[in-house]
Amino acid sequence: MISFVEGIVEYNELDHVVLNVNGIGYRVFTTGTTAYQVNQGEKLRLHTHHHVREDAILLFGFQTREERELFVRLNNVSGIGPKVAMAIIGAGAPDQVVFAIRNDDLNFLTKLPGVGKKTAQRLVLDLKDKLDDLAALFPSTPLSQTQKTPPKAKALGTELFEALLALGYNEKEAHGAVRAIAEEIEPATRLEDQIKLALKQLMRV
Repeated sequence: MISFVEGIVEYNELDHVVLNVNGIGYRVFTTGTTAYQVNQGEKLRLHTHHHVREDAILLFGFQTREERELFVRLNNVSGIGPKVAMAIIGAGAPDQVVFAIRNDDLNFLTKLPGVGKKTAQRLVLDLKDKLDDLAALFPSTPLSQTQKTPPKAKALGTELFEALLALGYNEKEAHGAVRAIAEEIEPATRLEDQIKLALKQLMRV
């Protein structure tokens, strides 16, 4: 089992990064947020899950071990699968997802990509009593208090990307809009103005 991969970012796409590890390129699938934040040429370590199926051998990578552990448990729920599990982690912070499952918050869960009412109920039924160890790693605070404002040090455009996700756009749409208006965004541009520019771009598509 490959526990983590550390190397130089060769390039990144919407849903994965390719890490150059001593001349070998590892394709590691990530959340759209992670893929967007990394830059070509930087050193990166990702905690990985080695996923084997009949037609493919895949690596899924995460910034923290907690994210990886949550992914594994989500993936083990019937009807979820790695694609939906990754989308859930990309759309909601691990502490929020864990809190929602342990507290039967179907309203929060059904807002996550790929999760309908029946799937949300299955998540609660299968995982509610199996997340105590993960919950211990996070503050036991209401969801409204676990919402974290991205630090100012984050790369330009990250806040906009996350804001578009919060507005209901998927990762591909948000990523495309940020890239399209990147040249129009200055460090001093207010987030509200960035959102307006992005929405205009999305309306043209």
